[in-house]
Amino acid sequence: MSSTSNIAVDFLRDWRQAASRLSAGHRTAFQHGYWLDAWYEAFHDFAPLIAIISDAATGKDIAMVPMISHIRRGIRIVEFADLGVSDNNAPILASDAALDAAAMDAISLALVEALRALPDRFDLLRLKKMPAQVGGKPNPLVAFGRIGSSSLNGNVVLMGDDYENYQASIKRMQMPRCWRVFSRHQGARFEIAADVARAHELLDVMDVQQQARMRQLGSRFVLNDDAHARFYREVARQGIAEGYAVVAALVCDEAVIGTSFGIRQGATYYLLRISHGGDPWSSCSPGLLVAERTMAAMHAAGVRRFDLSIGNQDYKRRFGAERVPLTDVSVALTWRGAPFAWRDHAAQGLRRYPAAAALAARAIRKMR
Repeated sequence: MSSTSNIAVDFLRDWRQAASRLSAGHRTAFQHGYWLDAWYEAFHDFAPLIAIISDAATGKDIAMVPMISHIRRGIRIVEFADLGVSDNNAPILASDAALDAAAMDAISLALVEALRALPDRFDLLRLKKMPAQVGGKPNPLVAFGRIGSSSLNGNVVLMGDDYENYQASIKRMQMPRCWRVFSRHQGARFEIAADVARAHELLDVMDVQQQARMRQLGSRFVLNDDAHARFYREVARQGIAEGYAVVAALVCDEAVIGTSFGIRQGATYYLLRISHGGDPWSSCSPGLLVAERTMAAMHAAGVRRFDLSIGNQDYKRRFGAERVPLTDVSVALTWRGAPFAWRDHAAQGLRRYPAAAALAARAIRKMR
């Protein structure tokens, strides 16, 4: 345990021991118990390191930070439990946590000092893809960073209560025409998996379709390896019944022609993966259509905020998504971590100047 002024920090090395802490706290959908349970189980090769931040005087929990540690190129790194599958990373905050500027600074400083005091001798703390707020409360871990310093961002569509108004705003995408074309096929329908078995069947199809697409693009695909496959199926297993995990598809008698996977928390839905059956079905734009039909179904279920995931593909602008900045923080914990933190800070600074960033990226590629 370490403490800075009135803030205490303890560390747990087993997610199962930490899971019940702050179970009613503020969090994003990616700190939900179903997500983190599945994550720590699937990616068990990485050492869990969960920080419990509390009031030193009262012992009352303030925040919990779900992290891991690993070694890369000889550097001992601490980061969020993510590995690229989570769109947002953040602490879980106590519902009654008082987070003014001074408290945020104290929490961030206490976490860093506690990590430095551990016998593991960690070199670098990297916190990526952090939103500025968590459940309407300020995120204390952005105190060391600059809002928007991440190279990634959310892509959010905010809707009112009338879905037809939204459809009219994206009429150039011709989604009703795509639906009519698809509907000519025998048995054409949109479905949301109602049970775990069907969700797993559709995830199997998604893996095959996405792998085929990535091969066509000449890109590496990892979401169907053992760890990732276990992860997504466990999220579905735990979350389908209560609507946290949403697996949907465009289906006809011939085939499943498109799928989507996302998670829901309250009035917010995150669209995380989509797939389609390729060129034979291009006349109905199945990837776009399954996304739009999923959004329509979620809107009918009460969702009004749609995050179309990180990455700035053109179709997200066509859906009317607005970019939401995320924050990265890198802190050297030892002198060995300092060059890596400096490099991260330089990259974050360059992102404020896109032309210079592009020039630097080209120079780095030539040096490899």
